[in-house]
Amino acid sequence: MKQNKLSFTPMVAMVLCFFFSCSSRTNRQASENIIDSAHTQMQAPVAPHKPGNELIIRHKVINFAKWRKEYESQDSIHRLHGLTKYLLGRGMSDSNIVIAILKMDDVKNAKEFMDFYGTKAYMKKSRVMGRPRIIYLDRIMHDSTKVEQNARLMVDYEVKNWDSWKKEFDKDRQSRLEAGLKDRGLGYSFGDNHLVTSIFAVTDVQKATAFLKSPVLKQKMARAGVEGPPGFFFYNIVQKY
Repeated sequence: MKQNKLSFTPMVAMVLCFFFSCSSRTNRQASENIIDSAHTQMQAPVAPHKPGNELIIRHKVINFAKWRKEYESQDSIHRLHGLTKYLLGRGMSDSNIVIAILKMDDVKNAKEFMDFYGTKAYMKKSRVMGRPRIIYLDRIMHDSTKVEQNARLMVDYEVKNWDSWKKEFDKDRQSRLEAGLKDRGLGYSFGDNHLVTSIFAVTDVQKATAFLKSPVLKQKMARAGVEGPPGFFFYNIVQKY
């Protein structure tokens, strides 16, 4: 019996050696596959970043200087809610109408901020008159190329269908340029692409005003599915952050 056990041992050793050798090759091949896969993923083209979303606040103030001082002191609260100051403007026809645009990391956090911002105590402290107009903008276009003009136009629309409206809007770009309006931004309210906001740099205020009043534009808007009168707001940029 001892002799049989001893003669069997080399055979067992050969089998075990073959098994572990195969196993080692398999593991090494799996590791190489993982490395190749990771390398392929690293070499894959990176998708372009989506334009930053924004919180847009517009309201009238009693005293701009006092309001601005309070607004500028809110940086820590802004950061706490994922907000970064981007632009500050004042209305052309009424310089006490203020527009503040902030970059927004998360719409939920921004709404929590506005729950605080909209309280009567804060509004009284910052000299705000009436209820602010708030837009949580889902940006789809942002032109950040430098322009000399600080004049801007913001237009708010309600549209029947975003795709149909966007198609007509894109076709009319040259007409806007000829009317002194250069596209700067476009988007819609979070969760509702029927509420559209567009922003333009204004190279000629008189031409732009005449264009907005023209029956031709009214016909184009009707064809694009704009419902009700749009809101037009001309303002001048006073601070870019």
